[in-house]
Amino acid sequence: MADNNNKLILALDVSEYDYAIELIDKFSSYVDIFKVGLELYSVAGTQIIKEIHKRGKKVFLDLKFHDIPNTVSKAGLAVARQGVFMFNVHASGGLDMMKKCRDDVVNTCLKENLDRPRILAVTVLTSISKEVLRDEVGISHSLNTHVKHLSGLALKAGLDGVVASAHEAAKIRSHCGRGFLVVTPGIRTSWTPVDDQMRTMTPKQALREGADYLVMGRAILGQPDPVKAIEKINKEIADA
Repeated sequence: MADNNNKLILALDVSEYDYAIELIDKFSSYVDIFKVGLELYSVAGTQIIKEIHKRGKKVFLDLKFHDIPNTVSKAGLAVARQGVFMFNVHASGGLDMMKKCRDDVVNTCLKENLDRPRILAVTVLTSISKEVLRDEVGISHSLNTHVKHLSGLALKAGLDGVVASAHEAAKIRSHCGRGFLVVTPGIRTSWTPVDDQMRTMTPKQALREGADYLVMGRAILGQPDPVKAIEKINKEIADA
């Protein structure tokens, strides 16, 4: 379970290194965990992780590893040695991929006396609707059933939790238990647009559904006064 003081993860979904540093410094008083995704990592690499750590903050490295088991395992070891707090893989990569990554990271962290990162599995992207899942991806069963299946697979592989829409959080919690982390993107306040996210929910709703962490980026950074927005969101989290 996430501590009440660090349930919010700020997504640094930007492509300029200097701007990312500016955001980290601006929001460090309000946020303990910063998400580094493909866009920022592609331009800033490991240096952005070092800068976040210098400020005493944690990194959720959101690169969604999806490859053969050996490649994903090696990638997992590389980011574990960088000291990230959390990273993720795609659950659709299969049980062997997830389990090898998890086992190798756990064993190496014990051997090298490293803090072990939480490893999460991405279930179904929040930009994907049930129609897209069925008609384009070719999954014939329902979105909820598919998320439940992938979450169970991640649990079986020994992963710490999943990244999933808050709409599936309660079902995942029921299926996988209280100790299994549920990290939810697609969080939008009542005063922000949904953008390209199909399955969104407010912070208070998401927490009540069973989410441990809330990932928010554009919903905060796109506000006229982002600091005021983050204060309102943190109050909503506390009230929940």
